[in-house]
Amino acid sequence: MAEIHPLNGIRYNAKLVKDLAEVICPPYDIISAQQQGELYQRSPYNFVRIEYGQETPQDSPSDNRYTRAADFLEQWLKNGVMTVDDPPAIYIDDHYFVHKGKEMKRRGIVVRIRLEEWHRMIVRPHEGTLSGPKADRINLIRALKANTSPILSMYEDRDKTLRQVLARATADKPLARVRKLEGERHDLWAITKPDALNQIISALKDEPIYIADGHHRYESALVYQREQTAIHPDAAPDAAFNFVMMTLVAFDDPGLLILPPHRLLRGLSQSRLDELKSELPAFFAVGKLPFKDTETWRKLDEWQSTGDGQRLVGFGLDGDNFLLLTLRDFEAAARFMPSFRTDIYKKLDVSLVDHIILEEMLGIKPEGESGIAFNYDREDSVRKVQSGEFQLAFVIKPVRPETIKAISDASDRMPRKSTYFYPKLPSGLVVNRLV
Repeated sequence: MAEIHPLNGIRYNAKLVKDLAEVICPPYDIISAQQQGELYQRSPYNFVRIEYGQETPQDSPSDNRYTRAADFLEQWLKNGVMTVDDPPAIYIDDHYFVHKGKEMKRRGIVVRIRLEEWHRMIVRPHEGTLSGPKADRINLIRALKANTSPILSMYEDRDKTLRQVLARATADKPLARVRKLEGERHDLWAITKPDALNQIISALKDEPIYIADGHHRYESALVYQREQTAIHPDAAPDAAFNFVMMTLVAFDDPGLLILPPHRLLRGLSQSRLDELKSELPAFFAVGKLPFKDTETWRKLDEWQSTGDGQRLVGFGLDGDNFLLLTLRDFEAAARFMPSFRTDIYKKLDVSLVDHIILEEMLGIKPEGESGIAFNYDREDSVRKVQSGEFQLAFVIKPVRPETIKAISDASDRMPRKSTYFYPKLPSGLVVNRLV
């Protein structure tokens, strides 16, 4: 199964960079144009210059954000701003964050893992990808010959052996700490002792790995591997381009938080909204719950988690009432979904919303529509409807880790925007060179 290796991580030099919070940055896919500018101003060494550099009107094939990223990395290595760890290590990253007023900790293991094609079922995806983000990451890998941020993935620690190994390894003082980074903090350890490395590698060697966040980066790494294999057909099996950097988190880690992307809609005519309201009873038994106060959310949780069948929650079609939608006939609904999909897929909240309500009833595609947005906070989603910014909200239940495992094991994939693993892993904490 999974082949795990330590890596000679590239990290910021603590002698020159005193505060890591000033230099690490979010991953590319959540950096807005405004935040990009703010990160540039935060420090001349902020990793955004490599992870998601600014474009200019003068960009050309020889001078663009990808070539500039490579120049920054080489310059920082040359000047000692970043250094290469030796000996190679497996890193432990304790990622602390706050969600709904509660501090949580997610423990990750930063490793190199051998790239495997999907069909081998050693590394297993759960969502599809889009060509645009993948092309961007491929271009960055080609220029840098490096992984800038780890792919977040999950593993099973069946007998809790690995948990014990990690507990012993983190008994000492961390190698590096990040404090006061948008409410998050990190403690980082480097495991270099052969016995501890072998224990981690051995514990994972019979386990498949499940990608949580970073499908585009993994597929980009596969493309780069194929290109390099064609260029270097005699390269050793352990050539660096045959691996990718991952942060592995146990399925049962208490800090593994998966937020649901609630669907928000706007741009619909009043007649179309009226038609939708009249069409819902063809598929769903429709109930109502008045939105009054915070107690309403407890009632919604109770309703969504009890009873038989699939249950959806809509808001915006009936004043300040939630519509409680219970699917009448699963087999009838399943006929409006791709026939090759598994029953696991067809029973997901997002599948019912995307295929039955959005596509069948409203005639719109969940992807690429300007009138559809995704929000990971249900209270905020409802506020956006009440304010008039959006017309409708569909409140999705969080997907459980075991559901992700089940759909991945069945070689199926969820609709895009089915999960949001919170928080995102930062870029620049550890970098993996592919040469």
